[in-house]
Amino acid sequence: MHIAEGFLPLEWSAVWYALALPIVGYGIYRAQKLRERELGVMPLLAVTAAFIFVLSALKLPSVTGSCSHPTGTGLGVVLFGPSITAFLSIIVLLFQALLLAHGGITTLGANTVSMGIVGPAVGWLAYRAVRRMKAGLLTSGFVAAFFADLMTYVVTAGQLAAAFPATKGGILLSFEAFFGIFAVTQVPLAIIEGITVALALKLLQEHGVAVEMWQPKGVSVSEA
Repeated sequence: MHIAEGFLPLEWSAVWYALALPIVGYGIYRAQKLRERELGVMPLLAVTAAFIFVLSALKLPSVTGSCSHPTGTGLGVVLFGPSITAFLSIIVLLFQALLLAHGGITTLGANTVSMGIVGPAVGWLAYRAVRRMKAGLLTSGFVAAFFADLMTYVVTAGQLAAAFPATKGGILLSFEAFFGIFAVTQVPLAIIEGITVALALKLLQEHGVAVEMWQPKGVSVSEA
């Protein structure tokens, strides 16, 4: 999913930065408020960021200029909600760009929008929906991770299609081509990631972590 450095035209890089930064800024604000309220949450924030870093660094070549891999953001969504996950994601993406040459600085905004914002937002909505239907935490975590992963690649395909529309058929045809290539590897990866996040949640529960207590105030569904 990480779009490589220099792959997007600069005008599109600017557009994605403009969309990403306000949401990341809100995520920073939410993380600061959470830290003030719950001093003991910092280790879990760090573990969640490390989880995202490790999973999203496992890349498989896919479309020229990008790649397929898990995202790891489903865990952040379940623990902290989508805005803090956006903040954690941009940190991860920045370190990967600088240390691993995975992604890039000019494409950091685009990669944050897909992996750190839209994917987690859709995962969060799916998570809340199935929790309200009385699904268990692990099942709900699987659903959140699956949709967060899959939607990340829908957005990435859209970003590439918008930047490089087909000569005949335009953006739509280009999107179909990009996502068709992504889907070959990404659907199985989304299933595997869902299982991985469910197992991580189970491990946290077994170690006495109240998994849903740090979710955005007023929207926790832990009673389900």
